[in-house]
Amino acid sequence: MTVTLTPLERAAAQAYLRLLETTRAVLADPGLAPMAAVHLSSPMAEADAALRRAGLAGNEERLLRLVSAVRMPCPGPGGPRR
Repeated sequence: MTVTLTPLERAAAQAYLRLLETTRAVLADPGLAPMAAVHLSSPMAEADAALRRAGLAGNEERLLRLVSAVRMPCPGPGGPRR
């Protein structure tokens, strides 16, 4: 299934992925984990704002479809779609 993303939806999906990757990195590091709230406050704010701008706040199903589309490699010689 092809998902067409608007620029705001793409930005929201990418912000969500940055938050997810930052969260994984912070929680995997025993030195950073105790201060997770400090390290994650900026990526959380960025993702929240991007989700609101794209009209995705509270629409997890659509967000996860968009995130899948952003992470899915393009068919053919273009490489990953980002």
